[in-house]
Amino acid sequence: MSSVGRPERRGARKSIATVSLSGPLSEKLTAVAAAGFDGVEIFENDLLGTALSPEEIRLRCADLGLTIDLYQPLRDMEAVPEDVFVRNLRRAERKFEVMRRLGADLLLVCSSVDPRAVDDDALAAGHLRRLAERAQEHGIRVAYEALAWGRHVHTYGHAWRLVEQADHPALGTCLDSFHILSRGSEVDGIQDIPGDKIFFLQLADAPLMAMDVLQWSRHYRCFPGQGGLDVASVAAAAVRAGYTGPLSLEVFNDVFRQGEAAATAVDALRSLLLLEESAGLARPPAPPVPEGFAFAEIATSDTEPVRSVLDALGFARTGRHTTKPVELWEQGRARVLLNSGASGGRCGPSLAAVGLETADPAQAAHRAEALLAPVVPRRRGAGDAPLDAVAAPDGTELFFCRTDHPDHPSWTGDFEPVVTVSTAGSAGGQGHVDRIDHVALTQPWHQFDEAVLFYRGVLGLAVDESLDLADPYGLFRSRAVAAPDGGVRFALNVAPGPGADDNRLQHIALATDDVLAAARAARERGAALLPIPANYYDDLAARHELPHRRIDELRELGILYDRDAHGEFLHCYTAVTGRVFFELVQRTGGYRGYGAQNAGIRLAAQHAQQHHQHHP
Repeated sequence: MSSVGRPERRGARKSIATVSLSGPLSEKLTAVAAAGFDGVEIFENDLLGTALSPEEIRLRCADLGLTIDLYQPLRDMEAVPEDVFVRNLRRAERKFEVMRRLGADLLLVCSSVDPRAVDDDALAAGHLRRLAERAQEHGIRVAYEALAWGRHVHTYGHAWRLVEQADHPALGTCLDSFHILSRGSEVDGIQDIPGDKIFFLQLADAPLMAMDVLQWSRHYRCFPGQGGLDVASVAAAAVRAGYTGPLSLEVFNDVFRQGEAAATAVDALRSLLLLEESAGLARPPAPPVPEGFAFAEIATSDTEPVRSVLDALGFARTGRHTTKPVELWEQGRARVLLNSGASGGRCGPSLAAVGLETADPAQAAHRAEALLAPVVPRRRGAGDAPLDAVAAPDGTELFFCRTDHPDHPSWTGDFEPVVTVSTAGSAGGQGHVDRIDHVALTQPWHQFDEAVLFYRGVLGLAVDESLDLADPYGLFRSRAVAAPDGGVRFALNVAPGPGADDNRLQHIALATDDVLAAARAARERGAALLPIPANYYDDLAARHELPHRRIDELRELGILYDRDAHGEFLHCYTAVTGRVFFELVQRTGGYRGYGAQNAGIRLAAQHAQQHHQHHP
């Protein structure tokens, strides 16, 4: 096997610790190479758990085009009693031999957590120098790292002072963004370290949490851009100091350890590409932030149930694709495609694709490809408009569109007009809906952070805070990403409960200026709106000073209410069809949210409705 055909390398060399991925070492190496990494850190437990010899690992990495950039870790070497140090030095000698067989020349040494270690910098520096002397005899360098929970050395500044005091050419420091940022250390001091003494740079993010730093590190690290730490500042400071080595990821995460290694490796590399951009170290194509939704596409082998819902909501069927079994339904600026050529799956209709209005579709596609988004192969008829699409982590296809502009072919030209009068009384479906307000996608539980990073990085959308919402079966996690002007909004969710990944609900929120009129008209045309318990409205009257008549109107139509500092939000839902449902939303006064306060009510009502359907 050879490295021919690996993805083109970009910017700085990029590496990843094998502990960041799931599976046996051989599968991890294959995934790392396929994603496009340049090198790996070999985690000792991965080596100990594989049947491959160090020589076989070395050859395997060479065949894959990977360098072995680091072997790790060696612990508890410094400032311990002399007899303990001598025993540890013998242990280090055995590691040097393993590294020789691996072809690795850099060893990570973590600051001591041994309870026998003493707070004596001179002794610690002396031990590190003796270790470096022995390592140099084997052609090996030592990178000393401060663990955030080290017994006496737990900041990178202290670690550097010991390295400086030891003063040996085979001894340098390793900077780890998690250990630095989790303790709130300032990064400015990194620039005081000579670049040639920064032997290695490890990068990891993490959500901001109030917990023991060791547990935080061991279970909740994530890739840069997926948490709340300013990882880019560490990378930028190291590069300014003169560091020229690889950008490497070392992430301990319970979810990543259970996910598919290949997908996790791609997510990991994408995070480094975006980190380079945010740190000013590289310039991928700039994102043309989408301006609106061109369409939402529902895949279903049986279009009738969705047709009935669309008709009741005031949409009209206005077009038929010239070469494919796809219908175009419109109301105002809202467009929904029904694709009967692609099954919605065993759970029925599902949201398969979203079209995004983009000023420069070619540039948007170019950025997406540069950030490792898989291109969706498209069967085009002879006269079909060019339409680039990539797949999001959950498989949803994203099309970059420029609709009805003279400077670009419009996808709508692929549809021949049909005249169908909707029950709203117009061939154009001119009811109460104006446009698509947002699209909500429930993600596989192990891809939630990946999805957030994807939509932020590939599309240039801003990310809101993550919310944990009550659900009858646990906590429902949600995070919104949106364009600055609100023209495009996605709500990304993870649902708990049995079978959540097999029946992930998705919904299309439709904007209206009068949700009461829209809901009343939809109900009159036969729409099955989601019933909301009376208890909700009793509580609503207690929480908000709304007129009793207003509360009664909301109760009658099953409309939910929320308010923020900018305005009000009124919304209601249709019943679920397969995996899809619709939401009617009205924003007033600049309301920015998604009715999160009501998410638990909606989820409970949907669970009750589905239970009733299965147990009438």
